[in-house]
Amino acid sequence: MQTMLTKFESKSSRAKGIAFHPKRPWILVSLHSSTIQLWDYRMGTLIDRFEEHDGPVRGVDFHRTQPLFVSGGDDYKIKVWSYQTRRCLFTLSGHLDYVRTVFFHHELPWILSSSDDQTIRIWNWQNRSLICTMTGHNHYAMCAQFHPKEDLIVSASLDQSVRVWDISGLRKKHSAPTSMTFEDQMARANSQQADMFGNTDAVVKFVLEGHDRGVNWVSFHPTLPLIVSAGDDRNVKLWRMSETKAWEVDTCRGHFANASACLFHPHQDLILSVGEDKTIRVWDLNKRTPVQSFKRENDRFWVIAAHPEINLFAAGHDNGVMVFKLERERPAYTVHQNNLFFINKEKHVRSYDFVKNAESLSMLSLKKLGNAWIPPRALSYNPAERAILVTSTADNGIYELINLPKDSSGAVEPTDTKRGSGTSAVFVARNRFAVFTSATQTIDIKDLSNSTTKSIKPPTTVNDIYFGGTGCLLLCAPAAVILYDIQQKKTVAELAVSGVKYVVWSNDGLHAALLSKHNVTIVTKSLEQVSTLHETIRIKSAAWDDSSVLLYSTLNHIKYTLLNGDNGIIRTLDQTVYLVRVKGKSVYCLDRQAKPQTITIDPTEYRFKLALVKKNYEEMLQIIKTSNLVGQSIISYLQKKGYSEIALQFVQDPQTRFELALECGNLDVAVETAKELDRPKLWTRLGSEALKQGNHQVVEMAYQKLRSFDKLSFLYLLTGDTQKLTRMAKIAEHRNDYTSRFQNSLFLGDVENRIQLLKEIDLYPLAYMTAKAHGLTDECQAILEASGLTEDQIHIPETGAPLPAPKAIVPTHESNWPLRATSQSFFEKALLGQVEALTIEEPAPIASNQLDFDEESKEEMSRSNGNLMADDEDEAGWDIGEDIVLEEQEGLITVDHDDTAAGTSEAELWARNSPIAADHVAAGSFDSAMQLLSRQVGAVNFEPLKFRFMEIYQATRTYLPASVGLPPLVNYVRRTLEATDSRKVLPIIPRDLEYITTKDLQAAFATMKNNVLDEGVVLFRRILHTLLLSTVKSKNEVEEAKKIIQTATEYILAMTIELERRSIEKDPAQVKRNLELSAYFTKPQMELPHRQIALMAAMKVAYTKKNFLSAAEFASRVLANNSSGKNAETARKIKVNGERNAHDAIEIEYDSFAEFEICAASLTPIYAGSPLEQCPFDGSKYKPEYKGSVCRICNISSIGSPASGLRLLAQ
Repeated sequence: MQTMLTKFESKSSRAKGIAFHPKRPWILVSLHSSTIQLWDYRMGTLIDRFEEHDGPVRGVDFHRTQPLFVSGGDDYKIKVWSYQTRRCLFTLSGHLDYVRTVFFHHELPWILSSSDDQTIRIWNWQNRSLICTMTGHNHYAMCAQFHPKEDLIVSASLDQSVRVWDISGLRKKHSAPTSMTFEDQMARANSQQADMFGNTDAVVKFVLEGHDRGVNWVSFHPTLPLIVSAGDDRNVKLWRMSETKAWEVDTCRGHFANASACLFHPHQDLILSVGEDKTIRVWDLNKRTPVQSFKRENDRFWVIAAHPEINLFAAGHDNGVMVFKLERERPAYTVHQNNLFFINKEKHVRSYDFVKNAESLSMLSLKKLGNAWIPPRALSYNPAERAILVTSTADNGIYELINLPKDSSGAVEPTDTKRGSGTSAVFVARNRFAVFTSATQTIDIKDLSNSTTKSIKPPTTVNDIYFGGTGCLLLCAPAAVILYDIQQKKTVAELAVSGVKYVVWSNDGLHAALLSKHNVTIVTKSLEQVSTLHETIRIKSAAWDDSSVLLYSTLNHIKYTLLNGDNGIIRTLDQTVYLVRVKGKSVYCLDRQAKPQTITIDPTEYRFKLALVKKNYEEMLQIIKTSNLVGQSIISYLQKKGYSEIALQFVQDPQTRFELALECGNLDVAVETAKELDRPKLWTRLGSEALKQGNHQVVEMAYQKLRSFDKLSFLYLLTGDTQKLTRMAKIAEHRNDYTSRFQNSLFLGDVENRIQLLKEIDLYPLAYMTAKAHGLTDECQAILEASGLTEDQIHIPETGAPLPAPKAIVPTHESNWPLRATSQSFFEKALLGQVEALTIEEPAPIASNQLDFDEESKEEMSRSNGNLMADDEDEAGWDIGEDIVLEEQEGLITVDHDDTAAGTSEAELWARNSPIAADHVAAGSFDSAMQLLSRQVGAVNFEPLKFRFMEIYQATRTYLPASVGLPPLVNYVRRTLEATDSRKVLPIIPRDLEYITTKDLQAAFATMKNNVLDEGVVLFRRILHTLLLSTVKSKNEVEEAKKIIQTATEYILAMTIELERRSIEKDPAQVKRNLELSAYFTKPQMELPHRQIALMAAMKVAYTKKNFLSAAEFASRVLANNSSGKNAETARKIKVNGERNAHDAIEIEYDSFAEFEICAASLTPIYAGSPLEQCPFDGSKYKPEYKGSVCRICNISSIGSPASGLRLLAQ
């Protein structure tokens, strides 16, 4: 308890009265300025202000169950308020001077008030009457409080006395008569018999005198017969009482000015007091000695209050109020595998087994660690040594290294302990731990004997340290978190995150959650930010579940967040807990009493969202079918993510179902809900959507519901449905709709009906013109007669042949227009039972670098087989070489299962039957092939694969000329010649593994022997590209392909290093780099003859530059490989010279004894333990800054991209 934990502070005028709400996170503050403030101390917000008092308000109190509070002030008034209606309900008047304190009774409808008029009064707030006035004090009554359980009142006065009053008579008087005994009823009948003061209801039981000056405050103990008082004599006095007497127990001396208020700690044996000396003091109740004090610079304290339920206190001072705790309530704990190790309130180390759900007996007692009132702060566990590191804030920070006993035999005192000073201590390796001292800003690395092996000065000011992976620490600075390598004493990564208080690592060690007061930041193990979220309520703890979902607790909720930042609420909490482990539906946690608890949760929501993110349709379908996952939040989430068809499965509301059905194009559901709702606007939208899909049957239904006759006629014209078009003409005639009749007759080409219509509406000229244009002579004559005209009397312009009625070329009214089969989502198919295997591979997004296959590219591409290596040693430029046989090496290719499906063409079958990219290329499905490569090996640059794409595509087809003018017949060439099942049909892939091994690989080896390194890089890279789009027949061939990929990668790296060295060989400013590259040339795992070449070259360069020690080292390695021959003789001479002159003229960054990899981009070493990234295809290593760039070895994959592994086997 070095410092109190301040949870909330307000700035205002002097605070005279304080009251906590028993359930809600509210605090009432009455001010000297006549205002009453209602604060939410958890959120730090002002909820309301109450300003009806005239003058300072000195006392406030919440009712325990009703939405009421009471206040008393210098206007002599007591006011009862409703915080629901936010107004004063009534005012109690009667006091003749300032009202000092007001309190509600815990059971009865009473209010107790004390006043400067020297009286203490009890009021009934239900009938708003004064029921008792207690007189006896001869100075201001400063404070009066009810006993929490008994019928007692204690009061304090400036007359230097504390009085205890018995109000059992008042309770009997105001209780129901039926509940009274006969004696009680007789006592009521004789109630006129008064005591010596004339008061029959409340009598003085004890008068406690001991203060030398006025008493400002008095308070009962919640459970024991104790009283504490504070006075102007600067003393805090403790009193004990029995049934017959009361006496002073002791005095706590320490305040330098008037002691304003005091109280007992509700849960511990402590006394708290505040005074005008600007201090809050804490006293040991049993020893009456000071435990802690907290001092403000300028503010005198006037009042203190304790929360009735939780460990919170509030103190009012000259400039506002502060809410605080005396100690951290977070228990010290750590988790290892299936065991939780924690320290309980008695300072005993215990364990909890998650498998057995059982808590052990106490293993150790840590009562001697620090102060009795200061709980341990943190716990770190070393499973190798079964040891714990316990840190405490006592004595400016101490730690203790203790070995745990093998069994839990009870709370024994540890015998072999090692102690030291430090703010934080964590294990960083099996036999090392780090100790951080905040005062000196140093980090000491110590061994298990507590001896310092290394001291580190942090790169910036640090608040705390946490485990950051083996050999690393996470340094929490005020505005950043730093990943620090202890071995190399350097910063590996840094992330700008402020106020980080705790770090929680995921079970697999790949991610960590950085918890600050209101934020959660998820990072990778290399400190790259993945996501972040903000909470308005304080975040208390977090734990990862097995699927890398982070569950975290606030003061009143358990929530979750996925790695992509999607989050939500799992459940509310009755009390604050600290999460330690998540397993299925169980959350294991510790409460504030350090007791293990298991909380059952429903993980359905976050499991569903996780399955959605991972496109795990099987689990999604299972959740939908078996759970009751409903609610607007999940529906809106699915809509936001573009999964309206899935959201549709959760919705029952017709309107919402209609909206979702339209959004995902599900016309069946849309029609169903539109029929149920039957609103014109819905039919209009449905018709529009159906028209887009070509579903004219639904369009027809929508137009019929809307009675859109003109649109229906036009629809029938488009679809060629003349029968319904004729019916529309009759309907138009029945409706006397002349425009519609004319339109339908035009659509039908019905000239007679059109002429009849024009005659009916007296448009004889138009009728005549129509008849004339269509050659209806008799009809023309009839119209002239009806008009009383002859043909000579009229003049008509010349007209051409009439246009024929428009007709549909192909009538489509019998069925809807065809749609692409892919318009139905996979998930809809799964729901309809059309999909058997749900674990399909979804196409991953591919890079923007697409292939551009023009016509010239489709010509036959030439390729050479290369020459086998010659046997003559002197034939090549290296003077060394022989035929190579591959050694056994491990690779990185993974092979999964095969997926098959039915299809209509051979090429489509190939793509459906195989997850191998080469088969998709053979099928002509280049897009899906690139998507597969993107997902399997992180491919982003496809330009180098163009030759291989065309080679495979051309090799899988033969063409047979057909009739003149028709395209040739295509014959597809298979590799599965015996297959009769269409689901097992696969294409032939040119250049198999045997060809690559015997031809391409030997040709590439020859370039190394012949010292043609430029050509060698091209040939080895061509091998990688060929294998990337190849297939194999067995698992043995899969392993062989892995070895070839590994070999090609090593040779490309070696040749690249040597070519880089040669480019700077003659530059005098690059001598050091020249020497380093020659040394790195020996690092790749090449075949023995080629390794000898590299060693000889490095030896020669080192000797030439007078690095005799390095040259001798390379010579030793040459001799270890081959001790005979011309090269061996040269090596012996250089070795002897190096032993005579054991020094290097130029220091280089190369240590043959250190474990390191070569970064394929920078061509510099990556030492063991340093972070690195890999190419997901060839496994080449890179420094973290190259993540996301294209691999320098294969020129295909993105460095560090997540990938499932290359597939070469189709079954």
